[in-house]
Amino acid sequence: MTKILLIEDEIPARKKLKRYIEALNPTTEIMAELDTVEAAVAFLKINQPDLIFSDIELLDGNAFEIYQQVAISCPIIFTTAYDQFWMDAFEGNGIAYLLKPFSQDRFQKAWEKYILLQKPASEEVNVITRLAKLMQENLQERKYKKRFVIHSNHGISFLETANIQFFIASEGVVFAYDNQGKKHVLTESTLKEIEEQLDPMAFFRINRSELVHKPFIEKLERYNKNTLAIKLKGYSNHLITSQSTTAAFREWVEK
Repeated sequence: MTKILLIEDEIPARKKLKRYIEALNPTTEIMAELDTVEAAVAFLKINQPDLIFSDIELLDGNAFEIYQQVAISCPIIFTTAYDQFWMDAFEGNGIAYLLKPFSQDRFQKAWEKYILLQKPASEEVNVITRLAKLMQENLQERKYKKRFVIHSNHGISFLETANIQFFIASEGVVFAYDNQGKKHVLTESTLKEIEEQLDPMAFFRINRSELVHKPFIEKLERYNKNTLAIKLKGYSNHLITSQSTTAAFREWVEK
């Protein structure tokens, strides 16, 4: 029997989860239904479920605070109305991210990922391979931003993400530079919000204020002992990595 913990502060959402769980697999046990970080931490210190369905924004804080305080070994399926936590969810035990309102079909796909992890590992397909497969599926399911809306005195236009060389934040305003060397003002987003909407395989935050697009990187040069100068195609100035991001950037750019 699969022991499940529900961490959800909305009663209708809990009822929906229980209905979907019962429809898919009646041989499950709901161990508890919790709605706060404090209650979840206390419960998980003395109980170990097989699977957790976890909302993110709870009555007394963010659910990631739970998993920072308590070590768990089971998978987590996150259920939330907020898209911006997607990357954080998969840094730990997350195997699926259900964005509310989700359908029973989306729920079933998440459940099937959990079932896949329970299958005995063979010589050809072990747990690590299955987890890698799940992560790849999650990346494929993720819908990244394809275009940005540009407001100007002449009206509204659109900038395709594929044509953006890099983003830069300056004095609270984010600018996007396209492959024609044109500078566009993005008035409705912060650099962090933009970063969370983009494919992390294609875009990298090289320092606090600049986000670079991999296809336009032409050359890397050593800037000083711990940083790199990035030459972009058709752009005369160099972008400089910060000391704290250089190592991760080198690993990312070579993939």
